[in-house]
Amino acid sequence: MNPKREQQTIVVGVTGGIGAYKACELVRDLMRRGFRVKVVMTEAATRFVTPLTFRTLTGEPVAVSLWADEPDSRVHHISLAEEADVVVLAPCTANVIAKLAHGRADDMLTTTVLAAEAPVIVAPAMNTHMWRKDITQANVSALRARGFVFIEPGKGALACGDVGEGRLADPATIADAAEAEARRARDLAGVHVLVTAGPTHEPLDPVRFIGNRSSGKTGFAIAEEAARRGARVSLVTGPVSLPDPFGVEVVRVTTALQMRAAAFARFEAADVVIASAAVADFRPATFASGKIKKSDAPDAVVLARNPDILAELGEANDGRAILVGFAAETSDVVAYAREKLAAKRLDLVVANDVSGELGFETEENRVVFVSADSAEERPVLDKRVIARELLDRVAALVSARKAR
Repeated sequence: MNPKREQQTIVVGVTGGIGAYKACELVRDLMRRGFRVKVVMTEAATRFVTPLTFRTLTGEPVAVSLWADEPDSRVHHISLAEEADVVVLAPCTANVIAKLAHGRADDMLTTTVLAAEAPVIVAPAMNTHMWRKDITQANVSALRARGFVFIEPGKGALACGDVGEGRLADPATIADAAEAEARRARDLAGVHVLVTAGPTHEPLDPVRFIGNRSSGKTGFAIAEEAARRGARVSLVTGPVSLPDPFGVEVVRVTTALQMRAAAFARFEAADVVIASAAVADFRPATFASGKIKKSDAPDAVVLARNPDILAELGEANDGRAILVGFAAETSDVVAYAREKLAAKRLDLVVANDVSGELGFETEENRVVFVSADSAEERPVLDKRVIARELLDRVAALVSARKAR
């Protein structure tokens, strides 16, 4: 085995600003902390520090051009992205922030970041007027919402002579943030996480069904985030149009009974169960093998109650697995979440109010994390950020359980 791959790899992206010289100190600090460091530079960055400097410091090739001949036969920006446990952009200019916010990938650095599944830390550095501009702050907000971690620039005298925000943060502060993200990147290693997601469709006939509006986006984001953090992930999903997350076992089902069977088949091996699926409470008692014509339609449809999958898992659980449920309510959100927490023997409930515009079929949500002794309300966040925050709490529960 290559001993370098036993280390975590941090890819440091250096962009064209006077703070680029501080990236040398950052690289050395990260290496002292035991990380393998690979550097990617923009062409502009090479005007401030040479690639040779970073190659000498790291002992690794330095990537600058998309068109360079590389000894590795693999596409370089893809291989870098896949190797990265954490990506750190320091310094990061307003230009690169704008590119990333709008999904532009026209050089080695931006293509690497776009391809990376690893967390990205951004340490901005620029003139104070550029930093304060509405468009820059809007770009920063857009990236924060997508899960990018920002380290605020420092205040003081700038190279241009102005005084204010815009100085690159202290390299030690950036290294601390990178180390924290690297720990998070492996905090679920060896843990088997079972996630249920999406709706269930309960057929009335070959054309019609009873279901709900769940898009599955939250559950898929949770599965993807758990896999990124080292977990072995099984995702049991109802009918959705989302692609399979990388590195995740995906089981696609249609009905509640199928979801129950798939979930229980994997439950015994699971250390964590996160039940985000919006399972239909009822199904038609009978299924018509042919389409029911309007002229033959009954005045009423007889319904049968579906199993409560999470309640059954809670009853079957011997305290071994951590159970997380979701509660979509239209009123008294926390109160109903606490009832669910106790009734289904859960460790945590993610509750949200779906009476407004957030929740189903949206990119964002506003949730409350409800446990036996707390209820933490979060602001409107991208569902990927919610997944990240949820798994922070799950990882803490896993760690506490192991310590018992």
